[in-house]
Amino acid sequence: MNQERIGKFIATCRKEQNLTQEQLAEKLGITSKAVSKWECGKGLPDASIMIELCNILKITVNDLLSGERVDKEHYQKKLEQNMIDTIDYTDKKVSEKNKSIATILIFVGLGLTFIAFTIFPSESSWGSIYSIIGLGISFIGFSKMNKKKSYLKRLLYNFLYITVFLITLFILDYSNVILNKVAPRFSYLKETGDTMIVYKAPFYTVYRINRNTKNEYYIIDTKGQYTEKTVPITPFNRAKSGIENIIQYKNKYVGNNSNDSHLIDSLPLAEYGYVFEIDSANLGLTIDYHITDWYINENQYLEKSLLYNAISIFALIENVETITFNFSGNTYTVSRKQINELYPNFKDIIDNGINQNNFNQYLESKMNDNDFVEDMFTRIFVN
Repeated sequence: MNQERIGKFIATCRKEQNLTQEQLAEKLGITSKAVSKWECGKGLPDASIMIELCNILKITVNDLLSGERVDKEHYQKKLEQNMIDTIDYTDKKVSEKNKSIATILIFVGLGLTFIAFTIFPSESSWGSIYSIIGLGISFIGFSKMNKKKSYLKRLLYNFLYITVFLITLFILDYSNVILNKVAPRFSYLKETGDTMIVYKAPFYTVYRINRNTKNEYYIIDTKGQYTEKTVPITPFNRAKSGIENIIQYKNKYVGNNSNDSHLIDSLPLAEYGYVFEIDSANLGLTIDYHITDWYINENQYLEKSLLYNAISIFALIENVETITFNFSGNTYTVSRKQINELYPNFKDIIDNGINQNNFNQYLESKMNDNDFVEDMFTRIFVN
C-alpha cells in the first residue's frame, strides 16, 4: 500500500471538489493537520471515517486504497489486492505499536531498577522489591517484542533475558558492596546478633560489625574463610584502623608530619579531633585529643584505644621512643622500652618490618579480651 500515492490522490480529489484542507477536515470532524498528514504520505485515514471521506471526494474505497480511480475492467483485481494490502498494513501497524509498547516497558523496567539502586539504601528491602518489579516489567516488554518468534525461540530468549538481567543485578549489587562497603541488597539470609549482622548472598557473605555505631565496618568474605566465631572483630573501625590500611604509613623516622598525621588520623580516638607535636630531640610524639578521657571509656574504649594506638605507632614509626596522650582530664605516657618489656609478642608483631597476621592475632584480637586490656593498660601506661 503506497501511502505517498494515496496522499497525492486525496489532495487531487479534494481540489476537484473545491475544498481546502480545513474545509475537508471540518466536514470529517478532524483537524486540518490530519488531512495534511495524509496528503504528505505520512499516514492513512482511519477506517471509521474512510467511507465518509470517499463520499465527500466522490470516489470509492477501492479507488482510495489504490491511489487512483479504478476502471471497471480492473476493479475486482484491485479490490482483492487492496484487501491483502490493507491486512498487511494493519498487521504492520499493530506490530509497530506492540514493538513501541514493548520498548517502553523494557526501558520503564530498566529505569525502575536503576532508580531502586540509586534512591533506596542497601539496607532497605524496597530496593530489592522495586528491582524485581523492574525485572518483571521489562520481561513483559521483552516477551511482547518476541511474540512472533517460534515457541522454542521465545522460551530460550526469555530464559536468557531473565538470566542476564539477574546476573547483572547481582554484579551491580556486589560491586556496590565492594566499592562502598555496604550490606548487599540481594541476600537470601540475614542473621542479626547483638553487635553483628551477617548477610548471606549468593557466592559471598558480608559481616556488618559494630552495627549502628561510629566504628561500624564490613568484612566481605568471598572465599568462605570466616564464620561468625572466626570473623575478625574489633571495637574500632577496622577498615580505617586495621593494619591492612595503616601499614601504608610505615616510616623509619618520626617527624614526617604528613605521614604522622595520616597515621594518627586513621587510629581510634581521631574521631574526637586532635592536634599533635613532635619532640625531635627526644624522639617523642605528643597527641592532644579534644575530649575528656573518662567521658569515652564505656566498655574500656579509652583503654583499648590507647593500647592499640601505642602498639601501632611504635610498630609503624621505627624511631619513636615515647608517646604522650593528652586529654582534658588526664595524660597518659608510654615508652618503647615499656612496650618491648611488657607487651607480649610485640617482637613477633614487628617481625621483618610488620607481620600483619601477628598484628591481628596479638593486638587486634586481644582488644576483645577485657581482662587482658585492663592488665596491660595498668602495667604499661603511666598516668
